[in-house]
Amino acid sequence: MNDERMRRWRLVLGGEAEEETGTTLSSEDRSVDAALAALYDAAEGEAGSQRSSGLGSSAPRVARWLGDIRQYFPSTVVQVMQRDAVERLGITRMLMEPELLGAVEPDVHLVSTLLALNEVMPEETKQTAREVVGRVVAELEARLAERTRAAVTGALDRAGRTSRPRHSDIDWDRTIQVNLKHFSPTLGTIVPDRLIGYARRNHSVQRDIVLAIDQSGSMAESVVYASLFGAVLGSIRTLRTSLVVFDTAVVDLTDQLEDPVDVLFGTQLGGGTDINRALAYCEELVTKPAETVLVLISDLYEGGVREEMLRRARSLVESGVQVIALLALADSGTPSYDAENAAALADLGVPTFACTPDLFPDLMAAAIRHEDITSWASTNLT
Repeated sequence: MNDERMRRWRLVLGGEAEEETGTTLSSEDRSVDAALAALYDAAEGEAGSQRSSGLGSSAPRVARWLGDIRQYFPSTVVQVMQRDAVERLGITRMLMEPELLGAVEPDVHLVSTLLALNEVMPEETKQTAREVVGRVVAELEARLAERTRAAVTGALDRAGRTSRPRHSDIDWDRTIQVNLKHFSPTLGTIVPDRLIGYARRNHSVQRDIVLAIDQSGSMAESVVYASLFGAVLGSIRTLRTSLVVFDTAVVDLTDQLEDPVDVLFGTQLGGGTDINRALAYCEELVTKPAETVLVLISDLYEGGVREEMLRRARSLVESGVQVIALLALADSGTPSYDAENAAALADLGVPTFACTPDLFPDLMAAAIRHEDITSWASTNLT
């Protein structure tokens, strides 16, 4: 009992109290201590050993920190710490004062932080927060949306060949190759026996796309980009796009795809991860396995039943679903991920890699064309 009391005092007082309490923290407790330190430790140079205000250099990692505290503390404590974070980060003041808001440059990281703090943000600031998120989404759409539509619709339009193409859809290179034997010396030209072209302008649903997005704190940037891409893909009527987000529970946000801002505010960054449960839900969405692309966006740190997760992945692949695992969909470089699970999925035939937002449209086009995605990644991501 005394040891437990000293352990708690050590966590309350911080690292400088380790000698006084005579307590050495376990590896897990050190993670808890780091989460507390990010919010409460004294800023560098301040006097005093007890915890005081100041996030210091940890501020850029706020979104991940918000996920960590959900893992380490009960919900009542998390709520208190989140409210402290809102105050100490100065986010409320920034959103309440137009001159301060105009002075900042909203980006994906700020959006991630706002989304993570959404539930504890004062009501009067939420509309301004939506405006900030909307500005970032509009900038990302201008950069990525049209390229995505062009790449994906091009792949859909030219996914199938036909021997009776319209004139504008003739593949002249292929047609000439198959008709070389029909060259007429008299006419000095090829008299084609058959035409090769593309089946185009099919307005019925041709592919089913399922995006399954891990909304744990470490995936914050990926959640923003994936939600945007989900909304863009959802606007293409020859696709049937489903978007689900998950932590230890699964939430289907497909009915909100018309507005990417609504999708983003429907997420809840942080918490645990149950990939198995997410894949189980995605299985229920599959009606045409051979025409379905399932993109799992996760760092693959599984908090559910690993064996069941791998079994479901194998079942999806064997049924004909094209499953792709993205370790990150972000610009922030090499992610931290579960290498063992990544290797296991790769062995099952699930291409597993990180992808930048700029390459995601080409990735989806390649998947729709049923290309070898592992080869695509080797060529495009090196």
